[in-house]
Amino acid sequence: MTGAKFDPNELRTQRRRAQHGCWDHLIVAPLWVAYEANLGTLLRTCDAVGACLAVPRTPHCREALRIGDTLRNRRPCIHWVTPSKERWLDDQRSAGRRLLALELAEDATPLARLAPARTSSVLLLGHEHSGIPDAVLVGVDECVAIPMIGWGASLNVAVAGSLVAYRLAGLS
Repeated sequence: MTGAKFDPNELRTQRRRAQHGCWDHLIVAPLWVAYEANLGTLLRTCDAVGACLAVPRTPHCREALRIGDTLRNRRPCIHWVTPSKERWLDDQRSAGRRLLALELAEDATPLARLAPARTSSVLLLGHEHSGIPDAVLVGVDECVAIPMIGWGASLNVAVAGSLVAYRLAGLS
């Protein structure tokens, strides 16, 4: 590609021809997200940025992804989190993955200063109202925040997670 313009033909040749296996470099983990539409949006974002999606193995999440799967048979890799979120997070740490939390925290890195992921990373996304549990936040490597100018305290979790995923993937 030349300059700041994207060549649509070049972009098409870079797309995957078939469903991918586990990319494992970036895992987007909306482990506490409640609203079905947010999970479908995040599934689509994972495809766009080359990430895997990690969700709890619950009827709620399975149904949400079935309904929100606009990619059908070409969807990205899904890591089913079981038996517990805490154990899965411990396994990710043991595997050497960096844990990042999208959370409004005092010492959070502003999105504009977030560097693309150079090591295998997990992006944790919290509940739409209560965020990520405090017990989990104490064990993350970095918190990321999206500065806001308007009245709202935060963006929709799928929108916010998508912005951070693009940044971590090195696409923005």
